[in-house]
Amino acid sequence: MKYKCILFDCDGVLVDSEEISNRVLVEMANALGATIDLEYAVTHLTGVALNQIMKHFEELTGAALPEDFEREFRRRTFELFKTDLKPVKGIREVLEQIQVPMGVASSGPVEKIRLNLTSTRLIDKFGDHLFSCYDIGKWKPDPSIFLHAARSMGFEPHECVVIEDSLSGVLAARNGGFHVLGFVNPHNREAFEREQVEVFFDMSELVAHLQ
Repeated sequence: MKYKCILFDCDGVLVDSEEISNRVLVEMANALGATIDLEYAVTHLTGVALNQIMKHFEELTGAALPEDFEREFRRRTFELFKTDLKPVKGIREVLEQIQVPMGVASSGPVEKIRLNLTSTRLIDKFGDHLFSCYDIGKWKPDPSIFLHAARSMGFEPHECVVIEDSLSGVLAARNGGFHVLGFVNPHNREAFEREQVEVFFDMSELVAHLQ
């Protein structure tokens, strides 16, 4: 394997949480006067930090969001994650084949990362190597979360590869001097092609890219 460390994004790469999160966001936004649907959320909100999504909703509705918006969003999604969350197809088999240290670097709070990986029984592959943008106050495309993760695990950026499914994550990795592999879906393919990202289309293809 040509890398000493692999850093995974969480949502959409390890766990199939995007649909759950987007469904809750649509419900909450529309209750406040927005008129969006799931297709809009997938196109405009996937891979975007929650603080930026909240600003977007304020622009859509023309009013400040309730003070408890984030807390209520976390409560609703956490309950659904416990019952409905699934691992991304094929990721368990991929993780079994990787023999170098692995970490998770996500825009979500660390308690969300831990819950998602516990619910999908992937947590044992990562141990305490869970890194959240909330812990450092910096969000992708700023590279700080990947730099923090690599440094904490004892590696330099050039020794690591980042696995991402969002453009902001790809740019964050590149901005930090990391090699990055893009996990393609119908909503990110065009953006990845513009950025000339090395991509894979199915988790079964990932290991070959790591050799």
